[in-house]
Amino acid sequence: MSFIIDPATYRVPIPGVCALVMMAKAPRVGAVKTRLTPLLSEEQAAQLSRCFIRDMAENIAVLPGDSRASGIIAYMPKGEEPAFDGLLPDGFHLLAQRGGDLGERLLNAAADLFAAGFAHVCLINSDSPTLPRSVLIDAMTTLRRPGERAVLGEATDGGYYLIGLQKPQPHLFQHIAWSTSRVARQTLARAAERNLEMARLARWYDVDDGPSLRELFDELRGAAPWAASRHQGYSAPVTARFLQELATANAAVRRLLAEVPPEASVR
Repeated sequence: MSFIIDPATYRVPIPGVCALVMMAKAPRVGAVKTRLTPLLSEEQAAQLSRCFIRDMAENIAVLPGDSRASGIIAYMPKGEEPAFDGLLPDGFHLLAQRGGDLGERLLNAAADLFAAGFAHVCLINSDSPTLPRSVLIDAMTTLRRPGERAVLGEATDGGYYLIGLQKPQPHLFQHIAWSTSRVARQTLARAAERNLEMARLARWYDVDDGPSLRELFDELRGAAPWAASRHQGYSAPVTARFLQELATANAAVRRLLAEVPPEASVR
């Protein structure tokens, strides 16, 4: 059972807690992973999204107890809380997203959680099921060091998979060309305009189309490129099992996964 955070009344019970916040759409059929259809059916795409959420939430939940982290799903649309039933570990919270574009929703989620008393906030995508636990620890450790800074985990497509804050930073979410390859570059530029130190985490990847799905499959079976990374990717067991089922049930996926993988490289 997940607790729904009401920003008007909720307060963090202990000081110094970092909110690890997955930004997620309710994994309903026809509403998620649309770039993976028609490779996947709408039902398969929704199930893949559920697998990602389960694995990423579990990865956060098993962080060491002294990490002082709290797992949260910032979800949309409001009213779809039941879509997450059975997907989240005990102790995870739900927070409704507010705002129009992605920038507003990211900023509002951070503002709501800072107002509730969280010391730091890391906003994370829900498309990177193998994101290494070490990267999450690096983000929290960096934010807790003395001095003012933010952290950015850049994605290989030019966006970012994580942005971590010590306090609300509205300028980091303004004048950004969301859903383009310029997002990370523009975010770094916004930080530089305010002389805000932006610590950069290891690069990782999102899974939202056929090539990146193949990339995920290769990583999970120990092939290039991510198996050779100095950061050990999470095993994502729920996703790994579902990919095997997909390869059996879906001929198009089977053909995709049977292709000769690209030359090994760590990016």
